[in-house]
Amino acid sequence: MKTRTPAVLLAAVTATALLAACSGGTKAGESGGGGGSKTLTLASVDQGSVEDVVKAFEKANPGVKVRYTTSGADQYQQQIRTQLSSGTAPDVMSVWPGNGNPAATVVLAKPGYLRDLSDQAWAAKIPDAIKTVAQYKGKTYNAIFGQNGIGAVYNQQAMAKAGLTPPDTWTKLLAFCRDAKAKGTPAFALGNQDNWVTQLALYAMVATTVYGEDRDFDKKMQASEATFAKSQWTTALDKYMTMDETGCFQKNPLGTNYEASQQLAATGKTLGIIQGNWVIALLKGKNPQGTFTFKALPATDDPSATLIPAAAGAGYGVNAKTKNEDLALKFVNFAMSPEGMNLFVKKQGGLPALPDTGYAVDPSLTELSTFIQADRTVPFMDQLWPNAKVQQTMLSGLQEIFSGQSTPDKLLGEMDADYKAGS
Repeated sequence: MKTRTPAVLLAAVTATALLAACSGGTKAGESGGGGGSKTLTLASVDQGSVEDVVKAFEKANPGVKVRYTTSGADQYQQQIRTQLSSGTAPDVMSVWPGNGNPAATVVLAKPGYLRDLSDQAWAAKIPDAIKTVAQYKGKTYNAIFGQNGIGAVYNQQAMAKAGLTPPDTWTKLLAFCRDAKAKGTPAFALGNQDNWVTQLALYAMVATTVYGEDRDFDKKMQASEATFAKSQWTTALDKYMTMDETGCFQKNPLGTNYEASQQLAATGKTLGIIQGNWVIALLKGKNPQGTFTFKALPATDDPSATLIPAAAGAGYGVNAKTKNEDLALKFVNFAMSPEGMNLFVKKQGGLPALPDTGYAVDPSLTELSTFIQADRTVPFMDQLWPNAKVQQTMLSGLQEIFSGQSTPDKLLGEMDADYKAGS
């Protein structure tokens, strides 16, 4: 998902920047070779959070300069593949977990683009649930520093002004949307102009409607015993469309990009936004006085049955062809240290990937932390898909549904066809 994506897991994850920002001449090792360079090149999707980590890393390593670029997930995924294949990729780059998008761990490790990080001390400490999506053929290629969830992030000041509270059932969610619309403030901002955003509300619904009934759904898909088109994915997609028809989102989601959707939620033009918890840092950046809280998005009328998509977020990989390996490894090891990890997740509004970092959970993430501890979460859906094509078909198909050019049945059928094509 910026996954993405979800993988999206991704997000893993960020405001749109100029397309050229990610390319910017960041040739691996162009500042020097043999590990002796004092300049590290970095391409990241962690806008709003990587900046503090870079400053701390430079402070801890006097004389070292990190030349970094940040960009949105859509642009980044296109650019990084081009850079890797042409030999112009940076020393360190954002990499999503699993196999679900063009810049995911398996997708980049398989052709040899990433350095094996299994020999780094932190690799042995990664929890099993994260390790499975950080590895390819038993070797670790992704320094995943945080865990993220997808749900509703509410602007507490806007909610108080509207006199409304977060809904915990599907019936209450629709009533909440109608009440918000009647008060002149739509419930949620939706930036579907950036296609990776289209998946998030759907994933939030799928977590409960699909996996609430069958935690083994992915295993059945892999065994050809289930399909998207003949599963509760149809219910989840129907609920997503019902939300749109009910007026849960602002007018013209397809004409609104991710950046603009943040602005709507941050300034109280909507009561919140359906996003990953990583958006909290970006909302605070636009409204430092605001208070934002993450909550599960309900999909049934049984609150105890609600699940949250929660999984490893985007991490960092090292360019296998970097001529600046020592400094690249030093950076990813800093990102995986308690200091670096806590800086990241505090700024993003996330949770650390490794235990025992001494991190105090931000009150805005109390519900996400509670769901994770209670095992009421499921991985971001695309992280366990056999190829990146399934997600890309889903994203473009969702945009087409919102523009009236496709239907839910057609989309799920196309996703099934791509899934069956395998890796």
